[in-house]
Amino acid sequence: MIVTGACDFSSSLSVASSSSATISVTAFNVFSLSSNPNTIPLLPLIHSSNFLSFSLIHHRNTSSRRFHRRLSFHTENPFSSQSSNRAFTSNSAAERSRTFVEHLTGITESAEGRNELYDFGDVEAARNDAMNFASRRVETEVEVRELEELPEEWRRSKLAWLCKEVPSHKAVTLVRLLNGQKKWVKQEDATYIAVHCMRIRENETGFRVYRWMTQQNWYRFDFGLATKLAEFLGKERKYTKCREVFDDTMNQGRVPRESTFHILVVAYLSSSVEGCLEEACSVYNRMIQLGGYKPRLSLHNSLFRALVSKPGGPSSDDLKQAEFIFHNVVTTGLEVQKDIYSGLIWLHSCQDKVDKDRVNSLREEMKEVGFEEGKEVVVSLLRAYAKEGSVEEVEKTWLELLELDCGIPSQAFMYKMEAYSKAGDSAKALEIFREMEKHLGGATVSGYHKIIEVHCKVQQVEFTESLLKEFVESGKKPLLPSYIEIVKMYFELGLHEKLEIAFVECLKKCQPSQTIYNVYLESLVKIGNLEKAGGVFDEMKNNATINVNAKSCNILLKGYLDSEYHAKAKNVYNLMSLKKYEIEPPLKEKLDYVLSLVKKEVKKPLSMKLSKEQREVLVGLLLGGLQIESDKESKSHKIIFEFRENYQAHQILRQHIHDQFCEWIPSSSNLQEAIPFKFDSISHSYFEFYAVQFLPKGRPEIPKLIHRWLSPHSLAYWYMYSGIRTSTGDIILRIKGSLEGVEKVVKALRAKSMECRVKKKGKAFWIGLQGPNSVLFWKLIEPYVLEDLKDHLKPTSESMDNDGEEEEQSTSSDHSD
Repeated sequence: MIVTGACDFSSSLSVASSSSATISVTAFNVFSLSSNPNTIPLLPLIHSSNFLSFSLIHHRNTSSRRFHRRLSFHTENPFSSQSSNRAFTSNSAAERSRTFVEHLTGITESAEGRNELYDFGDVEAARNDAMNFASRRVETEVEVRELEELPEEWRRSKLAWLCKEVPSHKAVTLVRLLNGQKKWVKQEDATYIAVHCMRIRENETGFRVYRWMTQQNWYRFDFGLATKLAEFLGKERKYTKCREVFDDTMNQGRVPRESTFHILVVAYLSSSVEGCLEEACSVYNRMIQLGGYKPRLSLHNSLFRALVSKPGGPSSDDLKQAEFIFHNVVTTGLEVQKDIYSGLIWLHSCQDKVDKDRVNSLREEMKEVGFEEGKEVVVSLLRAYAKEGSVEEVEKTWLELLELDCGIPSQAFMYKMEAYSKAGDSAKALEIFREMEKHLGGATVSGYHKIIEVHCKVQQVEFTESLLKEFVESGKKPLLPSYIEIVKMYFELGLHEKLEIAFVECLKKCQPSQTIYNVYLESLVKIGNLEKAGGVFDEMKNNATINVNAKSCNILLKGYLDSEYHAKAKNVYNLMSLKKYEIEPPLKEKLDYVLSLVKKEVKKPLSMKLSKEQREVLVGLLLGGLQIESDKESKSHKIIFEFRENYQAHQILRQHIHDQFCEWIPSSSNLQEAIPFKFDSISHSYFEFYAVQFLPKGRPEIPKLIHRWLSPHSLAYWYMYSGIRTSTGDIILRIKGSLEGVEKVVKALRAKSMECRVKKKGKAFWIGLQGPNSVLFWKLIEPYVLEDLKDHLKPTSESMDNDGEEEEQSTSSDHSD
């Protein structure tokens, strides 16, 4: 990111506007057109530099109840003072420019609520809409009949009742309400309800009605309804739901309107959620490449500004996207502002390898259009030269910065220190550090990090320790980067005792870090303290905030192989195979020798026992349908672990279960290959208890004492293995057995204050937890659900109560009341 004072790109970017006039054309009668509804009539050519937009509108005359087709052209400068004083009649251009949904339901934008980003009354937008209309890609009409036009009185009454009831209910109840009216509700009825919801600004309710419509067998895609709904949701920043409707349009092979693209991009940009900026860029690119649109300058500028101010610093992909935006602004003849040039130069300076030719080209373009290089450009140049260690260029740029007389930002000192560090002059770097302290009234955190890094590279131990002590006493944080640098220096010098002391101090003052743990682990392996190294490795593996990576495993594997601890080395190898970590080439030869010593499968000792955690996991999986294969002659049993390939939860759960029961799985399995979706345990008499309880006579049964074994841990694995979260946010658990056994499970759940419903489907029963009960169930099992599955299995009922932003879809008829 650009530090305040160095590069400020948050200034407002102007939007070009032009004056325009109003033009109207006489309407055509629908009967004079072709009977083919897809036929577009030839239109008279209109010569006007201010030509804007037109839309094809269906309008129902309530007195004659006949359709007429009306074609209207209009233009209005949104920034003109005359527009607010212009009076419109019902037949005026502004009135006729509204879509059919707006025309019938009275949906209009208030003057106070109109946002400049959503105003598409300029010449460029009109030209794009005209192009799309000519290529048959835009249909904004939605046919909705008034209630009094319906011939059946009962239908009028029921529709009026639904319009009143639907907005007052949450998602689950709304779906049940609509499911109860399936026998008579058709697409035109559901469309009327969705339009009514939009008219009263209940856009989320309109989306739920729309989503319910799409799951009915009579549904036919309605471009006009999808467009209007997507834009209304986008204006409310409901980007998830807006994107759903947008994708529905794309999946139909249709290109959304320019305004829909624009609104969705702005909705993404308004969110700080991770990944939204990437989605905004993706929609922007499709808008240009797929739709052939030419966005407004404000959209280009907003997206560019978001890329420049992206947290964590820009990547090479961000630079490519910024260059694409710059190219579009230039090729469409829009004004390229100074901040765009400055931002693009800054993005180039952030790359590992700076393209100096491109930077110089941008600087030349700035001079040609009359822009002077400001502080942000000079600081960006300073950064680029510092990466190359070009001291002469850095000093020249430093003088240019002083001539600007606008203050020296902290980054400038940092870049100058870096340049002298790469030139090998640590004394000069320290001198610059002291200048920064005087100029800024104290060194910054990044300044301390840089000067400690510089002196660690030249291995000045005592001086570096004094700098670190000074840094700690200043009270500034974070300290972790400096501790990492100093322990690396200790390791290179072989000062392992000092390294351990620094490591312990770091744990007291900073959050644990995988990087510093790896350095400490490598130190322990190098001095031969493998027992302690194994303990540190286990600590890393069991701590989710640290965890192990390929480097950690290779470090410990090397130690075990060098010391000929073959069994421990094989365990590390098994872990690396499960996690698909690459083994370093020097270790492969030794490892092949170790593995060749164990060619035959070692029989598992009879004294093997399942841990408490494994027992609880087995109970949950057996409730979900896990199979046991029995051998009557040997009186041994084996577990058949089977997972579904097309089920997302099983893809993650499969690897976790294989890892958890690895000692019970035959060692002959080739761990270098992907874990299969079906694998067996060894045959063992220990599994007889579970075979008798859950599969007596080979048939699924629910044990009498199941209420004692339904721990939160077991319930979590039951849900992960054989449960689903419905589109309405309910939780459904699948179970096989007798009705009496299912009743025992239901009683056990009710004892935990959870009401549930049971439904038989085929040979299995479905236990449903709805609404608040699903939330209670989730809170009970959440600590035991795998992190990667929480978003996939978390009931949406909980999030709907909080912010209403989770995905909501209607339930299928199999799960309806």
